[in-house]
Amino acid sequence: MTNPQIDYAALAAEWRAERETSLKASREALVAQLRTLGISEVTAEYEGYGDSGNVEDVTVQPVEVKLPEALATEVGDFAWSLAYHHHPGFENNEGGYGTLTWDIAADSITLDHADRFVDCSHSYDEGL
Repeated sequence: MTNPQIDYAALAAEWRAERETSLKASREALVAQLRTLGISEVTAEYEGYGDSGNVEDVTVQPVEVKLPEALATEVGDFAWSLAYHHHPGFENNEGGYGTLTWDIAADSITLDHADRFVDCSHSYDEGL
C-alpha cells in the first residue's frame, strides 16, 4: 500500500537531480585532473550481471601517460555511476555492459551500452 501523503514522482525527480549534480561535480573535477596530466581520451569498459558488476578496464590516450591508480579508480567509479544513471539496474539478472569514451579536450562523453536479456518463445498444443 502506498502512502497518499508521499509524492513518489517528486522524490524520484529529486533523487535524479541529486545524482546529476553529483555526476556534474565529479566530471568537472576529473576533467581538470586529466587535462593537467595531458590526457586526451579516456576509455572505460564496464560489465554487470547477477546483481553485481564493475569497471573492467580504464585506458587513456596517449598511452605513454600513466594514470595514477587512485585517479583510475575515480574515473572507473565515475564511469560506473554515469552508466548506472542512464541505465539503472543494468547489473541485474543477465546484466549489461558497455564502453564509456571520454574526449577530454572537448569534454564529450559517448556511452555505448548493451543490455542482455533472456528471450523465450513457447507453445503447447494439445488435442488438435
